[in-house]
Amino acid sequence: MRKPTYKAMEFKDLRDMLEKSGEKFGEKTAYVFKTEEEGKFKYITHKEVRDNVKALGTSLVNMGLKDKRIAVISENRYEWGIAYLATVTGTGIVVPLDRALPANEIESLMIRSEVEAIFYSSKYDEIMEDIRKKETTNVKYFISMDLDKEENGVLSEKELIKNGEKLLQEGNREFLDSKINPETMSIMLFTSGTTAMSKAVMLSHKNICTNLQDIAGVIKATPEDRFLSFLPLHHTFECTVGFLFPLSVGSQIAFCEGIRHIAENLKEYQATAMISVPILFETMYKRVMKTVEKQGKLETLQKGIKISKFLLKFGIDVRKKLFKEIHNTLGGKVRLFVAGGAAFDPEVERGFNDLGFTTYQGYGLTESSPVIAAEDDKFRRIGSIGRAFPSVDVKIENPNEEGIGELLAKGDSIMLGYYNNEEATKETLTQDGWLHTGDLAKIDKDGYIFISGRKKFVIVLKNGKNIYPEEIEALLNKIEGVKESFVYGKPEDDGDYKICAKIVYDVDVAKEYYNVKNEEELKEAIWQEVKKANKSMPAYKYVRDITITDKELIKTTTQKVKRFEEIKTVL
Repeated sequence: MRKPTYKAMEFKDLRDMLEKSGEKFGEKTAYVFKTEEEGKFKYITHKEVRDNVKALGTSLVNMGLKDKRIAVISENRYEWGIAYLATVTGTGIVVPLDRALPANEIESLMIRSEVEAIFYSSKYDEIMEDIRKKETTNVKYFISMDLDKEENGVLSEKELIKNGEKLLQEGNREFLDSKINPETMSIMLFTSGTTAMSKAVMLSHKNICTNLQDIAGVIKATPEDRFLSFLPLHHTFECTVGFLFPLSVGSQIAFCEGIRHIAENLKEYQATAMISVPILFETMYKRVMKTVEKQGKLETLQKGIKISKFLLKFGIDVRKKLFKEIHNTLGGKVRLFVAGGAAFDPEVERGFNDLGFTTYQGYGLTESSPVIAAEDDKFRRIGSIGRAFPSVDVKIENPNEEGIGELLAKGDSIMLGYYNNEEATKETLTQDGWLHTGDLAKIDKDGYIFISGRKKFVIVLKNGKNIYPEEIEALLNKIEGVKESFVYGKPEDDGDYKICAKIVYDVDVAKEYYNVKNEEELKEAIWQEVKKANKSMPAYKYVRDITITDKELIKTTTQKVKRFEEIKTVL
């Protein structure tokens, strides 16, 4: 089993985490916000965060919400985090909801989770007003993150914090002294998918705290680090790694204003770290390299990489100085990128590391709180997801001749099960606690894990050969002008499959690069490139047909392709 690289604080539950880290980092900055005055920022300390949590939690318990379920839905913002922590550290069970869901699905999940209160931003005012009128849910309290005071029966989060402060001054300790059982469900998370298909994952304090300790044991972060929060907070990856982890180690959090503002926000906030999905880092890297190429500096850059690699052998790291111009385009302070949620292009990971950005790939599931494995300074192998976390055991079930089989994981960060779904729990969790990840992988002799693809998306040919769509997509995505691709098996009359690809092209890049007049010519030009890519694979994996489009693939809020939805568009 892997040993931690760094010494991490131990926590028995999330309240214990807030108290211990609060004592240590209380006066340090926890959050940074822009103000209306350009270049001026507002700062909130770790102590203020914890004071707000205690005050809001005290209000919630005083309202009769002890041991009740409370939902949270909004864009990424400070109030989301306070509502989450006030619920989970002494009030009841928190239910983060996907901010991108349509109204009917939000309502359905509120009913399914049996929540009795919900925190939301003004973006959801109309939806919540409609749900209030329909009276289809158990919700007694609708709480706005934006109102300054109660209005038409809708409570104000700000006002509840003020009320809680008064209650605390009067000696109310109901929230502060409430007992937390670290082994029972405290967090209910819905997996992505339609409401009927989504499963409610039950997580405990022990699950999350084990994962936080594992992360701190392999990734070094300090109060000087500032994380740019981009992925939706309801997603476990962002919630654990981009929100709870920085709070636990005294780091700072700033919120990204959207995908188009990433480079600008990295600069403005002087961010040092960012956690995101591979597609985002891959896009950033392509832009960086395109700019270098346009400036005619590609050859100089390649020489610089060779020199820095040679010097690194002697422990001399000149990458930040040598590639200062590139670092400055991303704010000048970024030192750490962590990618997770999908396969990461090894070329991009290697490229960013060569330029002096420490880049790790991690892997996990909502069901594992979420991280199962990750790379770090000590354990890194490009193309792998690193090694299993210190508290996690992994194994491959029924490996084939290549050593590929389903990845199973076991440990204290693995979920309690699916809420009200014994059948799905039995399918996913073995009696002795092994989690079926649904991912096919192999583990090399040194313990590095290599993911091949999702078990349910594997295309099995008549000759018994397995084709992993993700592997072919990674190749196609390297073709000039290709933004993304979707590989699938088209059923043939003889019972076999024809490997096909739907290719999404970048309008500006593709037409300029291939010098074509229309889409027909562009398709032919890209097809010629696909045929070249085919030659790097065995014949049975060859892409036999393509369609092209400039419309993005259907995705979840964390930019994962919805394959079951996408397949309907091509078959």
